[in-house]
Parts: sequence; C-alpha cells; structure tokens
Amino acid sequence: IRNPVFATMVMVGLLVLGLFSYQRLKVEQMPEVSLPFVLVLTSYPGASPEAVETDVTKPLEYAINQISGVKMIRSNSLEGTSQVFAEFRLDTDVARAIQDVRDKIALVRPGFPRDVKDPLVIRADTENQQPVVSLAVLSKTVGLRELTSLTDQTIVKALENLPGVARVDVNGRVTRQVLIRVKPEALDALGIGVDQLIAAVRAANQDVPAGRITRGQSDALVRVEGKLREPAQFERVIVAQQGAGPVYLSQVADVIDGEKEETSYARINGRPAITLDLLKAQDANIVDTGRAIVQAVATLKARLPADVEIEVVNSTAEAVERSVNRVKQTIVEGALLTVLIVFLFLHSWRSTVITGLTLPLSVVATFIALYAFGFTLNFLTLMALSLCIGLLIDDAIVVRENIVRHLGM
Repeated sequence: IRNPVFATMVMVGLLVLGLFSYQRLKVEQMPEVSLPFVLVLTSYPGASPEAVETDVTKPLEYAINQISGVKMIRSNSLEGTSQVFAEFRLDTDVARAIQDVRDKIALVRPGFPRDVKDPLVIRADTENQQPVVSLAVLSKTVGLRELTSLTDQTIVKALENLPGVARVDVNGRVTRQVLIRVKPEALDALGIGVDQLIAAVRAANQDVPAGRITRGQSDALVRVEGKLREPAQFERVIVAQQGAGPVYLSQVADVIDGEKEETSYARINGRPAITLDLLKAQDANIVDTGRAIVQAVATLKARLPADVEIEVVNSTAEAVERSVNRVKQTIVEGALLTVLIVFLFLHSWRSTVITGLTLPLSVVATFIALYAFGFTLNFLTLMALSLCIGLLIDDAIVVRENIVRHLGM
C-alpha cells in the first residue's frame, strides 16, 4: 500500500516470468517417474526351458547380481526365451544401473551358445510403452508385399528422424523370402540328407574374404562374391556329386520366390493394411511429438503414390492435448465465475478488478515454480493447480469481502 509502484513492478515481473515459464513447460499425460526396474529378454530359438535356464538365464543372473544396488532378481525360462527381471533400490541411479547391466551382459555374452540372440535390455517405463500416434498404410490396388517395401524404405525412414520419436513398430508386414521346399522322395532316391542340402545352400550363398594381394607398395583386397542375386540361381546349386554327375537343387527341391511366414496381421475396417506405432523418447514432449508426426504424415501423403493411403488411426497426443485444454478451460471458467460473484455480491468495480487481477497473477506465478523444479503440465499437476485455485477463490472472496466490511465500518 505504501509502495504501490514497487508492488506493481513485482507483479509485472511475476507475470512476465510466469508466461516465459509456461511457454517452456512440457505437456505429458502423466508425470515422468523413473522406475527402478530392468528387464533383460534373450531369444534362444528352438531351445527347451531347461537349456534356456542353464545356458542363458543363470549366467545372466550371476552377472546382474554383481551390480551395486540390486534389490531382487526374478527370472522366467520359457521355450526359446529367457526373461530376467531386476529390481534396484529406490536410491539407485537407473540410467547408470542400465549401463552397468549392459556392461555385465557383454562379459558373459561370448559364452552363450551360437544360436542365442543378443540380449535386449528394456527399461521399465509405463508411459513410453504406449504409442504416441498409430498410423495405417493401405491400398486397394497395391499388394502387402509392395506396401511393405514402400513402408520400410520411405515411410519408416522419414518418421524415425522426427524429433521426439524413439521407435517405430511395424505390424502386418509381408517380407520377401526365397523358399526351398524339399522333395523327400527325391532325397531318399539319391541318398542325400537334409543336412547335406542345407550345407550346400549355405556354402553357395555367401561372400567370402580371400585375403590380399601385394604388388610392390600397394595392397589389393580379394573377396569371393558368392551371394545369389536371383531365386533362379538357387536351382543351379550343386547339392552332391554322384556317379552320373552333379545333383542340382532343382532335382531335390522346389525354389519359390515367396514371403516370410506372417507373424502379425493388421486390418483397418476389414481391409488388409500395415500399421505403424510410433513411441516417443523419454524426455520428449508428447504434444509436440504428436504435432510433428501429423505434419510429417501430411508431407508423406504428397510423396506417396496416388493409390496408397496413410491415415492416423489413433493419436494419444491429441487426447492428452484435449484433456489438458479442458482442464485449462475449467480453470478459466472458475476464475470468471469468481469475478462475477464478487461483482454481484459486493457491487464494487474496484473489488471486481482487484480480484480479477490477483487470481490469474497467482496462477501464472505458479508456472515459475513448475518450470524451476522440472515439473510438466500433466493430469496430476493440473489437478493440483485446479484444487489450489479453488482454495484461492474462496480466500479471495472472504478476504475481499472483509476488506469491504472494514471500509464500510
């Protein structure tokens, strides 16, 4: 009251800093929580649960158990798959723990059987496991095989480079594969085993380094290029040598230019399609990432053939943005109703203006603390903000009414 200019400048400063902080706040569905859990998945195709436990699971358990901060280790050994779940203490740095897990796995990985795939280390993150945007690629004239090639070479590569996109999961793809269907009766008649046929195909379809040739001061690398380029070339592969001459693959098997066995199907309104689930990076803004994806889809539509469609099937980013906007709208409505109630009951423009200025000023100043402490605009922070505004509205009405009462006295 005695220093109105200073008080006004303080309020203006809070307003400017609050708007500055609000523009830089990230928008999320739920607050980011660093869960102290790590999952290690390892594929061992064709192995029994007992073999998976002995050859994969137990070495991983022993290696992970040496890491500092481990609280508990659980594991599942299934047919062809090993699952090792590690829980760390709450005071453990999860990012450093994950790196330690990868380092320990790298030490035991050379001792695994040859058919064991590389272990996949997954950090427990409930929010980032949900796709930000789901897309569908479909066509009435183009087959799934051609759509798969177009999706992998054009669409996926364009979307993976977007800021905030961590991974693109593709479902419903049909990939080209050369199929060799063995004729058992032909193998029996010629006395050739399946293992001999597999070895012949493997030996004929590979590029082999053959060393180097030194001429004076120059070296030249030598490589035998044996990769087969066309399916028809497989038919000329020599499987065995017999008295009557060489036995070709075409005599004991049918070579087909086909597709891999499908492991997933995608349908959009009953039509075959290829779906893409885009997952965001951990520190990315879900709303900004969703907008970038939608803009990229609009750009891709202009580059794709006219008979190929790409549609946004589901967008979590839009749902989050709508929810956040509804909460903001509710907060604004509460503030306007408060101002209206003050005017109707006190019949004072001065009281109405003062209340109308203090409410948004208090809310905007809160964004400074949100930004300074690293919070985001999510359901929890907005709920807390709306509850606090309810208290603020009650206090503003009571205090302002008391001031008017004292002035009247």
